[in-house]
Amino acid sequence: MTALLVTGARGQLGADLLRRAAALSIPAVGLGSADLDITDPEAVEAAVAHFANDTGRHAVGDDDSSSSGQAGARKVIVNAAAYTAVDAAETDEPGARAVNVVGAQNLAKAAAAQGIGLIHVSTDYVFPGDATRAYEVDDPTGPRSVYGATKLAGEIAVRSAHPAAHVVRTAWVYGATGSNFVKTMVMLEGSRDTVSVVDDQVGSPTWTADLAAGLIQLAGADVPGGVLHATGAGQTSWCGFARAVFEELGADPERVLPITTAEFPRPAPRPAYSVLSPRAWNEAGLTPLPDWRAALSDAFAAHRAEFSPTRG
Repeated sequence: MTALLVTGARGQLGADLLRRAAALSIPAVGLGSADLDITDPEAVEAAVAHFANDTGRHAVGDDDSSSSGQAGARKVIVNAAAYTAVDAAETDEPGARAVNVVGAQNLAKAAAAQGIGLIHVSTDYVFPGDATRAYEVDDPTGPRSVYGATKLAGEIAVRSAHPAAHVVRTAWVYGATGSNFVKTMVMLEGSRDTVSVVDDQVGSPTWTADLAAGLIQLAGADVPGGVLHATGAGQTSWCGFARAVFEELGADPERVLPITTAEFPRPAPRPAYSVLSPRAWNEAGLTPLPDWRAALSDAFAAHRAEFSPTRG
């Protein structure tokens, strides 16, 4: 039996981690930023100690705790909390560092002190984005943005404080909870005749429900600590991703017009190539995540009301 402590529980991934855990009858404690400030080391120590030694369950949205037999379970923290405002980070390095580095380190230290597992979620932005093949876990890093730099520093801090921890890099995530690219495209499809989307940035869209399933499998597996990559299989451009969303809506994908990155400048540079190799994940015996296009169809089938509320 595995028991989970999910930080960032009100975000896209955190919400799906709790959904998946509930579906599998896995005890899960969900803490959002209002419940736990991971930049506060004393608060983190107390929360992790409570989780490590508690036999009850209390998830975000519950009104009370109910026993679910955590005694003797493998305890694992999944850190889905992050400062993800990529552009804002360019002028708020202290804020990004507080969550992505200090917060991650606090969780790693507390988990190591309690002798429990930690899965820390990271990003493709730790790479420079100039590759011509999928990035392997041990390829040289080289972030080009403040966000990417803080996430890389967080990886290093986690692995230093808790060598048995897992760092899982992912990319282009979207889920039923919160805002994301998919929901933005749905909104624009309903309000504009055409939408211009960057076509020279390539990556792998990742449905958070699939990622959550993979992380929970990892939490219960005997896989040595280290870095792994987990994204939807295959690759596309942002333009291709947007056209797929239009297809799910029954709209003409040709209404999505390709543009270059230079035509859509942003404060933070984006990786031109973000594809992450699943080799280490697969070799660890973990289930490969589904193809990104099939996953998008599954996501709409499962959560059409959340992705396109005005369409029902």
